[in-house]
Amino acid sequence: MENSAYGEIVIVGGGICGLATALALHRKGIRSLVLERSENLRATGVAIIMQANGWHALHQLGVASSLRQTAIPIQRGKLILLSEGSEVERERPLGTSKEFRCLKRADLIKAMAENLPEGTVRTNCQVLSVKLDPVTYFQHLTLSNGTILQAKVVIGCDGVNSVVANMVGLRPARFLLFSTCAARGFTYYHDGHQFPAEFVVMNKDQVRLGRVPVSYNLVYWFITRPRTNQDSTISKDPVLIKQSLMDSVKDFPTHVQEMVKNCELNTLNLTELKYRPPWDLLLENFRRGTVTVAGDAMHATGPFIAQGGSASLEDAVVLARCLAQKMQNHVDKKAQVKERNIPNNNNVIEEALSEYVKERRMRNFWLNLYSFLLEKKISARSLIVKVIILTVISVLFRDPDWHIHYRCGTL
Repeated sequence: MENSAYGEIVIVGGGICGLATALALHRKGIRSLVLERSENLRATGVAIIMQANGWHALHQLGVASSLRQTAIPIQRGKLILLSEGSEVERERPLGTSKEFRCLKRADLIKAMAENLPEGTVRTNCQVLSVKLDPVTYFQHLTLSNGTILQAKVVIGCDGVNSVVANMVGLRPARFLLFSTCAARGFTYYHDGHQFPAEFVVMNKDQVRLGRVPVSYNLVYWFITRPRTNQDSTISKDPVLIKQSLMDSVKDFPTHVQEMVKNCELNTLNLTELKYRPPWDLLLENFRRGTVTVAGDAMHATGPFIAQGGSASLEDAVVLARCLAQKMQNHVDKKAQVKERNIPNNNNVIEEALSEYVKERRMRNFWLNLYSFLLEKKISARSLIVKVIILTVISVLFRDPDWHIHYRCGTL
């Protein structure tokens, strides 16, 4: 026999976007329930580069101050072009002209989770489907344990394989694979590393390595290179990943090779990069009734401008603000309550979600387009194609750091 339960706002996915959305709603006095399919909250990935726009969102969520204690500030950016027997260094902002730090994903997840009310997150809750009840107009979420969860609002923060995205008509097939894959890892230096507080990117042919210190002992690095047919196999084995990466950086400086060689295997991962085509962000409907999506479920993009996590935090702040503003007229101002109840009028909720989608659509489109063009430039083998792409980028994005100047507003 099926069990039944009820929650006003249900957030599917307990990653960065899901927890940020729950925390933003909590800051506005709105209750929510987060469903995470894993046994524990997981920090999928290794680290997250947080630039000025992301720090603004973290400040709105109330966790910026504590997270600043976990990572050193990065002072400058440097691009190094490697060729046969030579290095060419170019000083580049690379997003470091304003606040720039590299956070451990585990620290970010922990900071947000600890600021949520007890009982907000339920683990071991895998959502199999989301369907609208035509009589009550409630969303019915079917969980893997047989429970039917009723909700007024459903927010899908469940990534590129989003069940909720399917419900609003965003098929997984809409996600495409870049011709580039990415590997990420941590290297710990027991006696401290000698790297300055700078974000360094090295390019050689079609291999790109980025390095940024997290602390005086810990360094985060990533490598992007052309995707191969073997990647899906070796991605399951950290030892094979490291062997592949050592081959990729064999022509890089010795300290780079040592950094990859001495990495912490349990942090090493290799992923094929899925993305939602930029034009989909202009054409797709990201809301159906009282269901919407956020984070990668809406705008999965490549890591080439380090904005995936920050964009998800922005989504959370904007979504909570839109819901709270629409709900103000439905709250008894005389009642001294700490939390607001979602109105029964679905039109109010739909208006709020429509405003959220409208506000985020163009921001995410430009982020996606910029990242898309950068990947195509990196992976292009033809010099003519590279020149064409660089010309388009220079026309559309004259300021290479335009994306970090954005502010998602206040809660």
